[in-house]
Amino acid sequence: MGRQRIAAVLTACGALAAALPAQGAEAQAGPWKSLFDGASLDGWIPKIAGHPAGENYQQTFVARDGAIAVSYAGYDRFKNRFGHLFYKTPFKAYRLRLSYRFLDQGLPDTPAWARSNSGVMFHSQSPQSMELDQPFPMSVEFQALGADGQAPRPTGAVCTPGTSVAFDGVRAKAHCISPAAGPTIPNGTWVRLELEVLPSGEVTQKIDGVAVQRYGAVEVDPADPFAAAAKGYMAAFPKPVPLTEGYIALQSEGWPIEFKDIEIQELR
Repeated sequence: MGRQRIAAVLTACGALAAALPAQGAEAQAGPWKSLFDGASLDGWIPKIAGHPAGENYQQTFVARDGAIAVSYAGYDRFKNRFGHLFYKTPFKAYRLRLSYRFLDQGLPDTPAWARSNSGVMFHSQSPQSMELDQPFPMSVEFQALGADGQAPRPTGAVCTPGTSVAFDGVRAKAHCISPAAGPTIPNGTWVRLELEVLPSGEVTQKIDGVAVQRYGAVEVDPADPFAAAAKGYMAAFPKPVPLTEGYIALQSEGWPIEFKDIEIQELR
């Protein structure tokens, strides 16, 4: 084959490769952006069970000392008033990073399982679409746990209210899946939480830089027990369908916690 013909073939192959989608190529990342200005709740929407979206009952969520704090200073009892603080816009593919720490003490009627328990919800329904008394949004949760007693209590589980996920192609049946190697971290310690949601739908959860969960194929699951609390929203999903975007929310479950350095990097 002559040099000119070889050159033509290489040029054609190069053009074809450029036209095809890259296989295994890293997602293109935008700049890191802060979701919290350090001084106010601008851009965030509270939704607390028993109260409409936008009402910050008893100042459950407050900005103080450069962090978003879940505070129960105005409560006498929790009374299952589970709450969530939603960022104002939905996201599809991104990296999210923040730091959190649990404080002491919770309210006396906080359920035992909710002690030192909170999380970051993502791929969530909007706060406006939640029922008035709905305790949790239909979403995926990167669960954060603090220590409670002497037994190991690994942080970094994935929980699925109204949804389901798959590990290595096998759909998980449990509501919460604890990490095999998640650490138990004492209350009062700042913890670095990182969440990566790729355009492919693959999800990685990291604690202090170490991956503790990898899964994908997130779906809305109308058969999930939690779906009954979100009848209006779930009416649009008579069968499981892929869930590829949604809102991010910080959780209030009856135990004080702080979140800071909340940043996002969108991917495509």
